[in-house]
Amino acid sequence: GIDPNNIEVAITNDVLIISGKSEKKSEVDDKNYYRKEVRCGSFQRSVALPATVNGDQAKAEYKDGILKVNIPKIENIKPKTIKVEIK
Repeated sequence: GIDPNNIEVAITNDVLIISGKSEKKSEVDDKNYYRKEVRCGSFQRSVALPATVNGDQAKAEYKDGILKVNIPKIENIKPKTIKVEIK
């Protein structure tokens, strides 16, 4: 029920931050009464990622009320073995 334009996804220091705001309005105009309600609120969630990620290549997709975030990991630098020569 949240407009995708009101959602912000950020990655800072290997922490995924999702924030947004929602607003719902309802209005009833009957013979005997008139009622108008406005409900709004904001949220923010921070998730520490378990690996070093490449935030520049992150992608987010919102479809049917589901937010999907893809963040590629940075490949670990493999240790290099050097053979020691004995003279």
